[in-house]
Amino acid sequence: MEMEIRAMLTLAFILGAVALGCSTACAAGSATPQSFQRTLTLTVKGQYLLYLPPGYEKEPEKKWPLILFLHGAGERGDDVQRVKIHGPIKVAESLPEGLPFIIAAPLCPTDRWWDRMLPELTGLLDEVSSRWRVDTERIYCTGLSMGGFGTWALVSEHPERFAAAAPICGGGNPWLACRMKDVPVWAFHGAKDTVVPLEQTERMVDALKKCGAEPRLTVYPEAQHDSWTETYNNPGLYEWFLQHRRGK
Repeated sequence: MEMEIRAMLTLAFILGAVALGCSTACAAGSATPQSFQRTLTLTVKGQYLLYLPPGYEKEPEKKWPLILFLHGAGERGDDVQRVKIHGPIKVAESLPEGLPFIIAAPLCPTDRWWDRMLPELTGLLDEVSSRWRVDTERIYCTGLSMGGFGTWALVSEHPERFAAAAPICGGGNPWLACRMKDVPVWAFHGAKDTVVPLEQTERMVDALKKCGAEPRLTVYPEAQHDSWTETYNNPGLYEWFLQHRRGK
């Protein structure tokens, strides 16, 4: 009887260890393959400036292209108005005719970086696309300096969401560049930039070319870190955006 009880206890121990994924019986001195599944819930929030084109209210059925603009490190903080110190909203508000885009410009907190805020940025895209008449086939991403890094990171992580991208004086991970090989890219940089060297952009452009893509690169021979003013003041950038639809 005692031996039967011991046998039953031993069997129960083995079955229990198997049910627990060998957490006790197999842990010491050996490696065992395991798997897991968990459901994670993430809540994101933030501030942003929204620009609507002058014709938005006049054409209630029309869907509009969207520019997601990522500012530089110098504009971080808690004052959302700082996101238009540079960039497309500044340009749009200076033109009598404005720009024919919806523009969303989020604010990055002081202690954060865009390439570490990809969930917040995709959450913002979802928010703007659901609240406003956005043509989801024509969503463009652009940013300067820290925002240039953010543009490379976001588009390489979610290339399926963007019709084109224009990173300015930024850089990224060349190993991830092939993810975005089907997204048209026009990159910009100053040849005399000592804050973010030109090589940062050149590495990304070269990596895209090796994947079979045909990115454009504009280098301003005399520009230092500020290669964004001339870029955003160039009507050709916005015309180039409008030439592209997602997947085409």
